[in-house]
Amino acid sequence: MSKLKTPFRYDFVGSFLRPQAVKDAKAAFENGAITEAELDSVLNEEITKVVAKQKELGFHAITDGEFRRTYWHLDFMWGFEGVAHQKGGGVQFSGEMAALDDTWLTGKVKAKPHPFVEYFKFLKQFEDENTVAKYTIPAPAQMFQQMIVPMNLASTRKIYATNEELIHDIGVAYQAVIRQFYEAGCRNLQLDDCTWGAIVGDAAKQRYQALGIDLEEVKKQLLAVNNLALEGKPEDMVITSHICRGNYHSTFFASGAYDSVADYVFAQENVDALFLEYDDERSGGFAPLAKVSPDKTVVLGLITTKSPKLEDKEAVIARIRKAAKYIPLDRLCLSPQCGFASCEIGNKLTEEEQWAKLALVKEIAEEVWGK
Repeated sequence: MSKLKTPFRYDFVGSFLRPQAVKDAKAAFENGAITEAELDSVLNEEITKVVAKQKELGFHAITDGEFRRTYWHLDFMWGFEGVAHQKGGGVQFSGEMAALDDTWLTGKVKAKPHPFVEYFKFLKQFEDENTVAKYTIPAPAQMFQQMIVPMNLASTRKIYATNEELIHDIGVAYQAVIRQFYEAGCRNLQLDDCTWGAIVGDAAKQRYQALGIDLEEVKKQLLAVNNLALEGKPEDMVITSHICRGNYHSTFFASGAYDSVADYVFAQENVDALFLEYDDERSGGFAPLAKVSPDKTVVLGLITTKSPKLEDKEAVIARIRKAAKYIPLDRLCLSPQCGFASCEIGNKLTEEEQWAKLALVKEIAEEVWGK
């Protein structure tokens, strides 16, 4: 078992553009042209290739690129008891409707053997002395929010009379699945979390006011469900969190600085590191980093996955130095702001441009922190 721990000075969030072979195989499976075993064979082969590419570039974390899932978050939720889904629905992003499966509760949330743990086992075989397998799953808060959005609230209330009861069951179910990952040999788990990013900014404030919801209470509930899920986690398991404002086909969901949530997620969430979106003006300034508790590392997402244009190296280095005014440089790392394909559709760049972005991340990190 690799003893390396995330995050690394040069790192990434986790998802990669789906190769054409993956897209073709999934389409063929949906049309009944190939069997599930044949689909798995293609996925295994393409995951093997994408892991090899990560190693070739010199990265120490490896992921399966999320090739086995359609959505970064919903597929994981389907692995619990009490969760149903069907095709249809969507969420409005900036200039584009993100197509998402409707996902709702039909019963109490309970853990069962989770399919993602089996997916992790396939990835783990590729660990070596220079690399460690990192697996990405949606944060507990993401599942909590999914079940109380306006379109789901009525069906959820038939099962859970209060948010507190729902928070309890999601937190306990996540504890069980985290244990499943640990027993499978996972020592590096990443929670992807758009909930904090969705409640920053004036637009979010107005949206919640219109719904008659106290935004401060929302923050307390997001923190509660995430921290409950982390209770009792093994001491030698690193769990990080990636905070995002939405990433779908190079569009975004929300805008706003971290100032209004820093006292909660930066200061009080019990994760080991934060992967933070800082690729454009929508993310605000670095001042909130002063609120990050001293036990956390921060991975600055200064390289965008939403555009193929390569960033100016010196400009990125200058921004790292600026962030270091609020948190020591030795507690900082560098990565893209998000994955390259949070959903199967992927962002608007080529695979070659994707790898060029990661090569730039490594080049900059080695110049700032040394090899």
